Amino acid sequence: MKDWPWQRFAILGVALIALFFFFFYKPKSAQLKSVREERVKVEEEVGRLHAKKVALDKIEAETVTLNKTLKELEAVIPEKKETSDILSNLHQLATNSRLNIDKFIPKGEIDKDYYYEWQLSIEITGNFHNLATFFDRLSRFHRLFTVDSFAIKALPAQSEASTISAAFIAKTYIFREEAVVPKEIKGKREKKKI
Repeated sequence: MKDWPWQRFAILGVALIALFFFFFYKPKSAQLKSVREERVKVEEEVGRLHAKKVALDKIEAETVTLNKTLKELEAVIPEKKETSDILSNLHQLATNSRLNIDKFIPKGEIDKDYYYEWQLSIEITGNFHNLATFFDRLSRFHRLFTVDSFAIKALPAQSEASTISAAFIAKTYIFREEAVVPKEIKGKREKKKI
């Protein structure tokens, strides 16, 4: 064996390599593998969170747009009845159209699913052209109005400024914060609870 000193070095080298492999490389390799797996999981989680962030940004932008639209619609369909404002605005529209309001009778509210319908019985006198101007201005009014049960008749005693009388029901709407659930849906929900 004295003639083979290189074999001792080879055995010692193999032993050192084996020790290095089993005590350092293999544990580090397993640790590296688990770190890589963890990194893949974290990258997947980052991808999911990024997708959620994009969706959240989109929802926030949509919320801003919807809030802006809601503010605009609240002017058209407010949340409360404004009798004095409506009366003064309609009176101003009639005056600007050179008409006279003979009757203004607010009627009760009619319950709808998401809003109240408020009817106003109105009678006005003037001439046909001024009546058309009034309805044109009413159609561009900041608040939503519909006209129903419209009747027009000639006045028995006419003047240049007053030839017709018109009676109609103007309907305006009041937003209901809590919508009433229709009975069919309510019944289905109660059955599901049972």
